[in-house]
Amino acid sequence: MAEYIPILVFTAVAFSFPIITILISKAIRAGRFDPVKAEPYECGIVPASEAFDTRFSIRYYLIAVLFVVFDVETVFLYPWAVMFKKLELFGFIEMLVFLGILVAAYIYAWRRGALKWV
Repeated sequence: MAEYIPILVFTAVAFSFPIITILISKAIRAGRFDPVKAEPYECGIVPASEAFDTRFSIRYYLIAVLFVVFDVETVFLYPWAVMFKKLELFGFIEMLVFLGILVAAYIYAWRRGALKWV
């Protein structure tokens, strides 16, 4: 039973830490509501509209998702570059296939107009 004591201590700390930090932050926070603090920060200029009035085009989100996808895909190039000499010809051909698929997806997105901002 003594082997489980560290696990129990770790579990107790894991569950109590968020609760304790929330209670401490509530105890030391400023208690008064100030409407000035609720305004969006715009370099001292009075806000022209509410922050939630602005609607973004779906293209903005589409470009963001495409950026993340292609960015994550290029991360796979780093381990390949490190192991390039050990992988030899097989690794080189596999990376060419991978890059071919990546370029084909990029061309597809480009031709469909997904990369046009306006």
